[in-house]
Amino acid sequence: MSSQPPAGSLTEKQARRELARLATEIRLADIAYYKEDAPHLSDADYDRLRKRNEDIEAAFPHLKRSDSPSDRVGADVSDAFSKVDHGIPMLSLDNAFSDEDVEEFAARIRRFLGLDGDEALIITSEPKIDGLSLNILYEDGQLVRAATRGNGQTGEDVTANARTIEDIPDRLNGKNWPARIEVRGEVYMTGEAFKDLNARQEEAGKKVFANPRNAAAGSLRQLDVAITRSRPLRFFAYAWGETSGKFAETQTEAIEKLNEWGFVTNDFFAPHDKVEGLLEAYRELAERRAMLGYDIDGVVYKVDRLDWQERLGFVSRFPRWAIAHKFPAERAVTKLESIEIQVGRTGTLTPVARLTPVTVGGVVVSNATLHNEDEIARLDVRPGDMVEIQRAGDVIPQVLGVVDPDKDRPPPYEMPETCPECGSAAVREIDDKGEEDVRRRCTGGLTCPAQAVERLKHFVSRKALDIDGLGAKQVELFYSRGAVQGPQDIFRLAQRLEEEGLPPLKEWEGFGETSARNLFEAIDARRRPPFQRFLNGLGIRHVGEITSGLLARYYLDWESFWQVVEKAANGDEAAEADLLSIDGIGQTAVTSLKDFAAESHNQEMLKALLAEIEIEPAEAAASDSAVSGKTIVFTGTLEKMTRDEAKSRATALGAKVSGSVSGKTDILVAGPGAGSKLKKAEELGVRVITEDDWLELAGLQ
Repeated sequence: MSSQPPAGSLTEKQARRELARLATEIRLADIAYYKEDAPHLSDADYDRLRKRNEDIEAAFPHLKRSDSPSDRVGADVSDAFSKVDHGIPMLSLDNAFSDEDVEEFAARIRRFLGLDGDEALIITSEPKIDGLSLNILYEDGQLVRAATRGNGQTGEDVTANARTIEDIPDRLNGKNWPARIEVRGEVYMTGEAFKDLNARQEEAGKKVFANPRNAAAGSLRQLDVAITRSRPLRFFAYAWGETSGKFAETQTEAIEKLNEWGFVTNDFFAPHDKVEGLLEAYRELAERRAMLGYDIDGVVYKVDRLDWQERLGFVSRFPRWAIAHKFPAERAVTKLESIEIQVGRTGTLTPVARLTPVTVGGVVVSNATLHNEDEIARLDVRPGDMVEIQRAGDVIPQVLGVVDPDKDRPPPYEMPETCPECGSAAVREIDDKGEEDVRRRCTGGLTCPAQAVERLKHFVSRKALDIDGLGAKQVELFYSRGAVQGPQDIFRLAQRLEEEGLPPLKEWEGFGETSARNLFEAIDARRRPPFQRFLNGLGIRHVGEITSGLLARYYLDWESFWQVVEKAANGDEAAEADLLSIDGIGQTAVTSLKDFAAESHNQEMLKALLAEIEIEPAEAAASDSAVSGKTIVFTGTLEKMTRDEAKSRATALGAKVSGSVSGKTDILVAGPGAGSKLKKAEELGVRVITEDDWLELAGLQ
């Protein structure tokens, strides 16, 4: 990450702009990590974003945003699960990155409690498990409910899944437990179990997980309990939330009690009376890290006395009495043997560093990302260089820079201007602001084999049509044999095999009569895909899962939606304006839809595909609501709730939220400061109401 000017040197305008950027980046990272189990940032990069946000807020406290990441933990819970309110919020931990930070933590505790230098301050240490936090409620010793962290206040009900984990007792041992207690800990997967699971997934043609944390989180958050039961999940207990009675005087005693009640606690938990002991425990765990058998990303320190924890309390999203001492990103030096180009499903050419294999943090690394050609130029890396690489949080390793470059180096690396897969031109597009995109893309579209295969993989993936048993390996196999060239071919696979003169699927290596029959049944089960999944599955640039959902909820049925898209692609300005009026839909997504609809090969593919399937309409929420099906626009200042909350409430009640006023607008909710939208609504005869009117109409008062 490039160096940035100190927070205090920014102008107010710069600070406001950067806080907005950080809020968005951190929110997206939280959703990816907590909700989608697919983090796109390393822990180190995420922590840097958080630290930068805190530094700017400290320098400009009056600019702190209402949606500041400083006040937020985790991400909103998925609609796929029932919601559970935690008795006591599940907060995050502040971070320490150096010995000095740990020393300051202990000194800060002493200052807050008014302890003199001679009074003992016991602080415990334990590994920071890289897994998924879980809150388990016991009443009269019986497991009643289990929930994920969620947003810290509300989590997802995963009770049935938690009961399948061997380390979680269905009933507490002994009798010395409170009548009601929330036991907290971390669900994780061992490295060996992770490898075995991925091997089974690959064998079955299913999704392969990026790391043990993703595998554990994805396994616990399954809607099918049988899938969770088949996954080797483990659980360490290390904390508690709401409790009906006191059961310990210290953190150490509490951990012993959890162990007595039947929970697995970590063997490396230990109390220390000096900071030096904490740092020694940290260094020991850093050395043992690769041999533990499970992933950790640091060490957690907690004040031992529980009455002192209570006095110290909380600040923002952290307890004052605990801190996480994070491990630095793991690094190594190796040789850059070559730079190869991979072509993604949207045509992006991504340079990948092929490395002389080297062990980094217990993992053998032979590839690393170089991101794009601007990054290659910035690093000035060339084949043959010795380079330093970094692996953090089990994300794709990255190249940090060249180590002692030789004088006799080859010329600077240049990205190809043609696609290595199909020979089409590879260009850097110019955006609406006239700026050049950092990515270079193949212009071949579906005629490019790499894009075709990757788009097919996306079409059958978990967030699209989710066809069981049809994974990346099967897609590549069918494409290479000529059986599947487009999405439509999947639904007439048996016919395509015959047309291409290929043997029946049951005779293929790796298939038998049963597996072939199962695959055909899985394909047939997806002949009525939901609108949102289908649109997302088409892999149109800038039209992903969220945008697909917005469009599905607005138009409800595919035919109505696609008619508008086709009209917009043919130059109908009213149709384009209709798409742009949808709250959350911008010009970039609309342009991509138009471009996709204008291509003749896409038209042919859609026609053939729609002949094989029937798209299930989206359901309008809350059909008995007075605003269900109404198109609503909010303008001016809302005083009872934020604009985002108002839009969210309206959508939940089945309304269609638009960003602009048109003849299709049913209601304009106008607050103080309403301007041009109010004027246009009055000209068009649109019903105009106040915020109070809106709350009453929606039944929110």
